[in-house]
Amino acid sequence: MDEVLSAARSVDVSRFGERTLCDACLGRLFGKVGHGYTNDARGRAVRDLLHVDVGPCWVCDDLTARYDALADLVVRKLDPWEFDSFCIGSKIDSEAAAREESLWAELALAGPEPLKAEVNREIGKRVSDRLGKEPNLAHPDVVAIVDTAFDHVDVQVNPLYVRGRYRKLVRGVPQTRWPCRRCMGKGCARCGGAGKMYPTSVEEVIAAEILKDSGGTGHALHGMGREDVDARMLGRGRPFILEIKEPRRRVIDLGGAVGRINASGIVEVDGLVPARGTDVVPLKEDRAAKTYRVLLRMAPPVEEAKLKNTLPVLVAEPIAQRTPERVVHRRADTTRHRRLLAAEVVGVDGDRAELRVTAEAGTYVKEWVHGDRGRTRPSLAERLDVACEVLELDVLEVHDDG
Repeated sequence: MDEVLSAARSVDVSRFGERTLCDACLGRLFGKVGHGYTNDARGRAVRDLLHVDVGPCWVCDDLTARYDALADLVVRKLDPWEFDSFCIGSKIDSEAAAREESLWAELALAGPEPLKAEVNREIGKRVSDRLGKEPNLAHPDVVAIVDTAFDHVDVQVNPLYVRGRYRKLVRGVPQTRWPCRRCMGKGCARCGGAGKMYPTSVEEVIAAEILKDSGGTGHALHGMGREDVDARMLGRGRPFILEIKEPRRRVIDLGGAVGRINASGIVEVDGLVPARGTDVVPLKEDRAAKTYRVLLRMAPPVEEAKLKNTLPVLVAEPIAQRTPERVVHRRADTTRHRRLLAAEVVGVDGDRAELRVTAEAGTYVKEWVHGDRGRTRPSLAERLDVACEVLELDVLEVHDDG
């Protein structure tokens, strides 16, 4: 407390005039001086030293006397939600903030603490004591925003995140919900009122089960890349994070959800575990190579020996891919440079061939096969000098570190 009293001695008491302050606001004038003391304790010590008058608080209008009542209000507002951690925010009357700043300037103070900071901390301490839960400023499950002027609390419920790997077992299913192109999700004759292009998606199959258990209001699936609608995702599966919005329950039976998802016959998931929102960006930015199974038709047919001799040449060459015609309506028309990392012939049967191809992230494998009318060069079709058509495409492996 010696540091606080030393700082207080330099204050010209006459500058307070007729303004009276509560102990907490008086102590906050030196709130960043010394450690281990409440502002109330600082204020009492400073009042004894400087003989500052007691009276209705000119700065906070006696807000600091209402911390217990505001904490009780927060506890009631948080009751419907299941959470482990919380954070308190506040809206302070702008006139009170202006009054305290003018006093700081008039007294030429070096270490005052804002009223807003004290409100957040003191209400947070009381809520923590009542609920037996610790505040978490960095990653809270819920945030209670206290409007001190109207004694009102808004609750912001942060999303629940789970991560795992999914396998898509059937073709004709997109990764995420695909709004109808005609009605943009509103429902029309083309989509049968469903508002989407496909009956379901990987996201919807997975999210439906997690929503049942969590009581959330919405969802979003974040994948490490995506496969085409007509491609399967096999092998170990594609890493993903599912975001559940406004969950009422956070402790859920992930193993039971996995069993129900896997019974769909459409999607299988492995190892659902809790995740954080900060995990989403690294997942989406991961540039993992992928291995594909490609079944193609060649017209006219090509002998297996020629196909086997051609693939090593293509692996050694950089590929220039202009945005494919099939996606250029929704992606920038630019040229990307990619490489194959490996390619082998699995088998040839007449005009059909099965290949196993490993390519860098972002490679359009279908276009590498048929050339996309010259937008991808070199292509397998160009090197073989025949027309090539992709009949089936499967992702066999996502080569991430997991």
